[in-house]
Amino acid sequence: MSSLRVSIDSDVCIGAGQCVLTAPGVFDQDEDGFGLVRPGSEDGGGDPLVREAARACPVQAVTVQED
Repeated sequence: MSSLRVSIDSDVCIGAGQCVLTAPGVFDQDEDGFGLVRPGSEDGGGDPLVREAARACPVQAVTVQED
């Protein structure tokens, strides 16, 4: 069974918030409004929308990799 690794490139993120709107159980925003992966959700948290959140990012800052 494969596992996921979810990350956000903080150098690319513009704080659009699409990841948070799409998969709020996996993503959050920091005090400056930039996206981050919630602690403990680096594996996608079992959220079926995590890939959709990556696609929704306007600058492709969200990466979902399968191991």
